[in-house]
Amino acid sequence: MSAVAPRRPSATARALAAVALLAAVAGIARAQAVSAIDDAGRRVNLAAPAQRVAALAPNLVEQLYAIGAGQRIVATSEHADHPEAARRVPRVAVAGSIDLERLVAAKPDLVVVWGGGTSQAQQAALARLGLPVYVAEAATLDAVASSMERLGVLTAAPDAAAAAARYRADLATLRQRHAGTAPVRVFYQAWPAPLITLGGRHVISEAIALCGGRNVFAALEPLAPTVSPEAVLAADPQLIVAAEPHARPTGALDAWRRYPQIAAVRSGALVTLDADRLTRAGPRLPEEVGRLCTAIAAARPVP
Repeated sequence: MSAVAPRRPSATARALAAVALLAAVAGIARAQAVSAIDDAGRRVNLAAPAQRVAALAPNLVEQLYAIGAGQRIVATSEHADHPEAARRVPRVAVAGSIDLERLVAAKPDLVVVWGGGTSQAQQAALARLGLPVYVAEAATLDAVASSMERLGVLTAAPDAAAAAARYRADLATLRQRHAGTAPVRVFYQAWPAPLITLGGRHVISEAIALCGGRNVFAALEPLAPTVSPEAVLAADPQLIVAAEPHARPTGALDAWRRYPQIAAVRSGALVTLDADRLTRAGPRLPEEVGRLCTAIAAARPVP
């Protein structure tokens, strides 16, 4: 009797087997331990990539959506309004306070906080709850790309590498375009009364320099020092900049118009930028830095 050849699996059976294999691989990936060092220098270890994330700052929400992990956000803070889907995420942090009961009820397996807006006491309270806490504090423009990459590690987000590369490329284009230009004296008004500006260690001061500008108060050590109108007059800025939501002027710069001895006032170089894009260390920052560069270029005297 001749041997009977084994039957080959049907196309349907082979497809089902492939799907099962992919599901098994995905399950292994989800179960794989991940680790990253946050901006406080602490290593955050997770038994598996985070599936439920509490992102307690608008810039961190934007970063997570940019890397493809936005759908995993289960809790956030007030003012998290971009992209549109972020508006529907439950709020557990308002006006600098965190509702710990509501946060725990959201069952996050990772809590991401902004270091500058979350006190040490609040971070300690989160740790006591047994929640893994990642502290983000981008001290430079380039640090935003690194932040997206590290959040990508902790969430196994699919688009982290591409988002970081795109961010770096946008900044590189701006650097190349404005390198070697004549410096423009810039005064950044962070708040009108008391009059607050930004020191040289602030990210926006770095952005001014990238654009070929010179922060007239870059030598001041505090991140947000108080200055006098007389000091601004003495610095004689060629451009005065403020940032407001959606770049809508609120009249915060109008008081300078009574000082025609300031170069910026004589030339009408009083500019309002979009605060959400410029002051949030997120993926939209290069776009607004580009608008800052445009304003600085327009204020540069023609030789």
